[in-house]
Amino acid sequence: MRIVTARALVTGASGFIGAHLVRHLRRRGWRVAVLARPGSRTDCLEHADAPVAVHRYDGTSASVCQALEAERPDVVLHLASCFLVNHRPEDLDALVDGNIRFGLHLADAMVRTGCARLVAAGTSWQHWNDADYRPVNLYAATKQACDALFAYYRDAGSLRLATLALFDTYGPGDTRRKIIPLLQEALRTGKPLDLSPGAQRLDFLHVEDAAAAFRHAAEGLLAEGADALAPGEYAIRSGTRVSLRELAALIESVVGRPLPVHWGVHPYRPREVMEPWTRGNSLPGWRPAIGLREGLETVFCPGALSAGRVPGAHA
Repeated sequence: MRIVTARALVTGASGFIGAHLVRHLRRRGWRVAVLARPGSRTDCLEHADAPVAVHRYDGTSASVCQALEAERPDVVLHLASCFLVNHRPEDLDALVDGNIRFGLHLADAMVRTGCARLVAAGTSWQHWNDADYRPVNLYAATKQACDALFAYYRDAGSLRLATLALFDTYGPGDTRRKIIPLLQEALRTGKPLDLSPGAQRLDFLHVEDAAAAFRHAAEGLLAEGADALAPGEYAIRSGTRVSLRELAALIESVVGRPLPVHWGVHPYRPREVMEPWTRGNSLPGWRPAIGLREGLETVFCPGALSAGRVPGAHA
């Protein structure tokens, strides 16, 4: 199943995964436009294979309608979010605006303009301790709240929706304050990184595999008959789970020297995810192409990517 002439509108394109997704789609012949909030940087899109139209979301449903009417996309890929592990009182408005209000305006505008297909990014943190729904934090709770709004538009407005629940993502050029970039910084600077005891198990997916999953889901929503993707939530797993200590050991094997880390300095966070979500449906017809060691080489040994040692082309 491959569609190479589809039109997509992407939100969250200034983020790590969204920027990779735009480039991934353009390499495969898609026409791509983005919907970005005021102040969001779009210079990460300058290296796309063709110019990418940028529309601005000003906090109103009307601005979303304008973008949809201008582009008439076949599918919308919604990756915009406000991610916070822990929140403060002053973060509440940002969480609501980024994770609920934007999604509500998007779904309502899609139904009003006749755009019926939506692939949205979810999170495995909506399923703490393997529950059908138990949010790890307020970020996950606001994502669930948006899912509930999407469910209304799916039932009442004929919106075809696939939600991809992501675990941990990584890849070259990642500037997020996540564990792999933090370990990369510690290795570069030599400044020790204080960590928890490190027994929590994690599921790391390379960003190119994540981009391929979003494209695959979009193609599934656009397909007909036996190839059509049933709307619903899909868990986007790498197939490999490692503890934080095992991850560090694998990185040390890749780079050939020890990481400057201190184990057990910090306690586990409240509501720490010790085991990733094991339930949920897999995305039919998709599987990751980049193993964890290969993927870590793209981060810690960038020459491996240019030498073609890491598979980056997904069918």
